[in-house]
Amino acid sequence: MSKVIKLRKGLDINLVGAAERVLTKCPAAASYALVPDHYRGVTPKLLVKVGDKVKAGSPLFFSKENPEVLFTSPVSGEVSAVNRGDKRKILSVVVTPDGQNQSENFDVCPLAELTRDRVKETMLRAGFWPMLIQRPFGIIAKTDATPKAIFISGLDTAPLAPDLNFLVQDQGEHIIAGLEVLKKLTDGKVHLTVGTDTTAGVLSRIKQAEVHHIEGPHPAGNVGVQIAQIDPINKGDVVWTVELQHVAMIGRLFQTGAVDMSKVVALTGSEVVKPHYFKVVSGALITSITDGNLRPKTPREERGVRVISGNPLTGLKVEPNEVEGYLGFYHNQITVIPEGNKYEFLGWAMPRLNKFSVSHSYFSWLTPKKKYNLDTNLNGGPRAFVQTGIYDKVLPMNIYPLYLIKAIMAGDIDKMENLGIYEILEEDVALCEFIDPSKNEWQATVSQGIELMIKELN
Repeated sequence: MSKVIKLRKGLDINLVGAAERVLTKCPAAASYALVPDHYRGVTPKLLVKVGDKVKAGSPLFFSKENPEVLFTSPVSGEVSAVNRGDKRKILSVVVTPDGQNQSENFDVCPLAELTRDRVKETMLRAGFWPMLIQRPFGIIAKTDATPKAIFISGLDTAPLAPDLNFLVQDQGEHIIAGLEVLKKLTDGKVHLTVGTDTTAGVLSRIKQAEVHHIEGPHPAGNVGVQIAQIDPINKGDVVWTVELQHVAMIGRLFQTGAVDMSKVVALTGSEVVKPHYFKVVSGALITSITDGNLRPKTPREERGVRVISGNPLTGLKVEPNEVEGYLGFYHNQITVIPEGNKYEFLGWAMPRLNKFSVSHSYFSWLTPKKKYNLDTNLNGGPRAFVQTGIYDKVLPMNIYPLYLIKAIMAGDIDKMENLGIYEILEEDVALCEFIDPSKNEWQATVSQGIELMIKELN
């Protein structure tokens, strides 16, 4: 085993509703969609209209900022809707499947004969380029950039996170091929980070990347934290990251010449009757997965549930409709938890023996293995920042999170650069937001800072 990276800073949040290692093939959804808001900084320009017939891999729109980058249909069928919001903003492009699973054809050749230009051309045409995320700033990788390294996380430590080794249990051949393809895109190394308990399964047999072992509480599974430990990002550096199941999709594309965006997602949360795994196609209507699998409300229960594409800390709230209610492009998890619209008598003054707290205000510190059924209640309102050192305890990176957030709020570009804006994304400060006694929206603030930096540097 390679050297183990051991992290002490962080926080594991034990919630009720982790997925059992049971896999069910989900029936075809009524519709699939691409949602432009799932991609940072993309202004879509349509290439289709309602009624057009498409195949898997047919382009639906391209990015105004970079016309080379295409976004393609995950299934074959008919474009049934282009949903728009205020100022005619495109909310989603919806495809109704025809059940035939036809794909556009892409030329393939032996992996050893691939060149960077050939890989780039095929991934752009197939709509796979958005799978490459560039840091700093978490944008879709620039087509004219060459990263110093590519990072893949084989570990997810977020609340109720799926077991990534289980997600790709039958994708070993495709992951190996995907890694070989990714190696063509960088002059540096391709890094794969796995947990120290990965002694079996697909990820334990990977030889095509530099494998690192990491252990510690969340956010040890965040690729940004792993980059900070292995090869930190400095000003002027560019690295790319790829989600593990996307590596398998890339491998399938270059082995078969067809677009296959099937993936495995975990349906989790306290409001799910039997949390387990489902095999779906990217962009599926989320109700096709949740319908019939949620716990029915009793007559005395007034509050509803919140459906989240992603994990409870960083996921996107999804409304059960055919406008924006689709599985996120980068998500391997759906979480369903109670809404926080029910308030307690006397609030914080009650003993609250079943509440989770990072401080010693309640009793959760006495039972570290206990699982909790948390809702979305903030348990307080926004207020001025409390000067405290608690944020440093949950962020294992060499930055000062509180000072960085204040620099972003002040719009101070120089301080943002000096304090680490190039190293982080929203997910890296999610725990800071969770434990913040001042109830400030850290992730939204970091997002504003990133947008400010992008405008400043363009």
